[in-house]
This record gives sequence, structure tokens and C-alpha cells, in this order.
Amino acid sequence: MRELVIISGKGGTGKTSLTASLAVLAGRVVMADCDVDAADLHLLFPPRNGDKQPFYSGHEAVIRPADCIGCGLCLTYCRFDAVRMVGSASGPTLFSIDPAACEGCGLCVHFCPTGAIDFPERLRGEWMIANTRIGPMVHARLDVAAENSGKLVSLVRKQAREFAEKEGYGLIITDGPPGIGCPVIASLTGASQVLVVTEPTVSGEHDLGRVLGLARHFDLPAAVCVNKWDLNPEMTERIESKARLSGAQIVGHIRYDPGVTRAMMQAKSVVETDAPAAEDIRRIWQMLR
Repeated sequence: MRELVIISGKGGTGKTSLTASLAVLAGRVVMADCDVDAADLHLLFPPRNGDKQPFYSGHEAVIRPADCIGCGLCLTYCRFDAVRMVGSASGPTLFSIDPAACEGCGLCVHFCPTGAIDFPERLRGEWMIANTRIGPMVHARLDVAAENSGKLVSLVRKQAREFAEKEGYGLIITDGPPGIGCPVIASLTGASQVLVVTEPTVSGEHDLGRVLGLARHFDLPAAVCVNKWDLNPEMTERIESKARLSGAQIVGHIRYDPGVTRAMMQAKSVVETDAPAAEDIRRIWQMLR
């Protein structure tokens, strides 16, 4: 089974628009939206009939008031200032834990003399496999300020692969996270090929170098395309030259086209419209096939 992962050095480079168009051109494909911190592929392909599944990651400490004796050891040991003293001056002194401040280290659980602190898994978001008008999509949503997006990315990819194997799909196209952090690493391991989308700017050139370095680390064949290349042809040429020196394949570039924005406003991929940039994307797909 082949998995094409589309990434970029930063957000806003057109990664999701390109992912959507390539999925349409691919035909029979499973889509995986691994940009779990800001998932938006579902805006172009509204999901239908998906069963939401909870995503648990890490733990949080919860004090049972009935069993708390008010010794204050949890307050003493907590390095994250998550423990709060509650109760009135005339009543018993008890403690509670702020879930937003709790880092889930479990130290208070270990030292509580009465075992009055529970340590359940923490609900961090949800994921689902849903049908869309062009095929199945696995996607997820991480709760606000929740961590462990790398773990959720791995879960989305695992579910996409299992679904593809079960239903006989030969290709997965993954909309990866931006940057080079843990979520991106989780989206690359075990992939077949990576397509890096960048823009003809100084920051785009810098980010591309970092992303290609990451692809080399995982020994992944990398392809590059420059979005809005005609805004700065000289920079485009410089970026493509450096990409070739890094061993990446140049699969084409995409012109600046207001039709891309109009396609998004219509909840369509670019290749489903008559936008001139659609031809650029079709040529890129021919290079990637």
C-alpha cells in the first residue's frame, strides 16, 4: 500500500488545497487529515455517517473530597501549582486540583496517604472514519489546549491504514501537519513518499530546508512544489535549485490564482473548478503517480 504525505514548513502554504485536489485526481483513495491541531479538510469534503470515537491521552489527578483528610501533601509536592486549597475558615480544609494546570505527573497520587486521588485517563479529543462525496476520510479533532497531537496523528494514520487494507484501497493521501515537530514526525514514519509545499519567500526557503532534512532523516523520497511561484520567479528558481541539491524531485509549481480561494469558498477542490491553477495541479499529479 502506498501513502503520500503532504507537508509544509509552516501553515497557510496551500497544503490542504493541494491535498484535496490530489485526492480527487487519485480517484479511489483514503484521505487522512493529520493536521489535528487545525483540521480543515472536512470543510471541502463534509463528512457523512461518521461515528465519533473518543481520544484519550495522558492522565489527570482528581481528589475525592469524601476521602481527603486535608493533610496538604499534594499541595506541597505539586510543582505545577495545580492544587488548590478549598473550604472555609470554620470548616474542614480540603484540596482540589485544577484540571487545566495538572500535568498528569502522578506525584500527588503517589504521596497521598489515604489514596484519595484518582488518576483517570484524560479525554483529549475525538476521531472518526466518515464517508465524503469523493471517498472515505479519517480525521480528528484535538481539544483546545490539549497536548499529544503526535499520538493522535499516529492514531489517525493507523486507522486509515487498517481501513484501506480492509476495504482494498491501494493509496492513502495524508494532509500532514505544518512544521517539523512531533506531529510531523508522527505523520512521516513509515510513509511511502512526502510532498513538500512551499512558497517563494525567504521564510519558505528556510522552512523547506528544515523539512527536507527531516525527510532525509527518515530516508523518505521527497518531492517539492512551489505554490504561487509567479509572485517571485527568482526565488522559485533558487528554492528549486536547493531542493534538487538536497536530492528532492521537483514535481512542478502552482501559479498564484484567486480561483483557489473561490474554490474554497464553494467547498470544492481546485481541480473541481475551472481555475487556471487546476492545470498546474494536474501536471503535479502526473509527476507523482
